Amino acid sequence: MKIDTHDTYIVLTDERDDLANFASYLERIIPQKYETSNVVVDLLKYPLDLPQLLLFLKLSNYHRSTKHSFVIVNNTISIDDIPEEIIVVPTLEEAGDIVEMEEIERDLGF
Repeated sequence: MKIDTHDTYIVLTDERDDLANFASYLERIIPQKYETSNVVVDLLKYPLDLPQLLLFLKLSNYHRSTKHSFVIVNNTISIDDIPEEIIVVPTLEEAGDIVEMEEIERDLGF
């Protein structure tokens, strides 16, 4: 796994080619090491569909319940297929923008 640290978030990228194992690994590692961080998961290299996206739903719900951002980056999944409970954006820049907006909302008490 590749880890890129930014001021207000970290970007986690799979360096292998097994999406299911990466999702399972993140379910174990994020609560242990990144529970207090905003997390962006870079899945740009995967042609994502709904069943694959749903592999990250439990982790997204958990991490967002800790009052931290969880954003997936992918530009292949149809916007109509994305459930409301998970945030998917097409670029890493937009992921950073989402984290910033959510940080502002949390600071304002929303």
